Amino acid sequence: MTGMALLVCCVWVVLRFLSVQAYENLALHHPVWQSSTWQSDTGAERAVDGQYTNLYLNGGQCAASVGGQTAEWRVDLGGVKNIHHVLIHHADRYPGIFLGFFVYISNTTDKEDGVLCFRDTSYTRATIPNPVNITCPYHGRYVIYYNNRTHPPYPSGYSSDTAIGLCEVEVYGCQSLRNYEKNCSLECPQNCQDGYCDIVEGTCLTCKPGFMGPRCMGCAVGLIGNNCSKNCSLTCGNPGVCHKVTGHCNGSCLAGWEGDMCENECSIGLYGVNCLQNCSMACGIPGDCDRITGYCNGGCQRGWRGVRCEEGIPW
Repeated sequence: MTGMALLVCCVWVVLRFLSVQAYENLALHHPVWQSSTWQSDTGAERAVDGQYTNLYLNGGQCAASVGGQTAEWRVDLGGVKNIHHVLIHHADRYPGIFLGFFVYISNTTDKEDGVLCFRDTSYTRATIPNPVNITCPYHGRYVIYYNNRTHPPYPSGYSSDTAIGLCEVEVYGCQSLRNYEKNCSLECPQNCQDGYCDIVEGTCLTCKPGFMGPRCMGCAVGLIGNNCSKNCSLTCGNPGVCHKVTGHCNGSCLAGWEGDMCENECSIGLYGVNCLQNCSMACGIPGDCDRITGYCNGGCQRGWRGVRCEEGIPW
């Protein structure tokens, strides 16, 4: 090996070591599947066996499929993981069959259920890197590699068929959804929805109700709900003040209202704070009064007086 070749080899080993140290390879030795298999020693598991020999033929350590209009390979990470990047080592022959490939992250085995992490629209046979390092900061269980030749014409250099030729697929990230940063040593903010956060910055993807902002801080007084987008009821006993998550008023409602959020007017026959008072049966229409004040509607029955018809008239 020449001095230059030795230097390049050493640099690559160091870079791979640093990459692995930063995040864990979540795909190593995990269950895999591919749409077809070229020959017995090119099964899908070859792409997650930790071997990096880029020899597509002649006994290399690569997963390979039969050529055709479509090709698909996937790895099951064993559960939803916090992914940072995907490193794809293609075979070192026939680059034309790899051009135009896609990478998806999904929670099911169907790529259409997931998110498109990467689509090659610019590589040529001369420029496609090997390995390809794809930043892919998503949460998911399955990493799906896909390619097709179903919608010709294709750019110059594309082969007429495509196939799997993956010598190693490394999926780097954190085992726990609730950890982030390059060593997966920091916990996501506690009010992130489902505990998920961005694997680099630690910012929440969404917040629990009652919290808002990149790190999901509590809503300001008077605001509730998802992203603090709703207002507490003005019919709360303390108008505009309520529990930041549930929206329930704190203890009481204004006169004439009832319910957890003081959203319901008093039923006929009831009035006052939390609708706990009964209208007088001495009202002109028995039990019919103003829901806020309790003042009788239509005067009093004979022999009674007062705004609530609470005072009997002596004979």
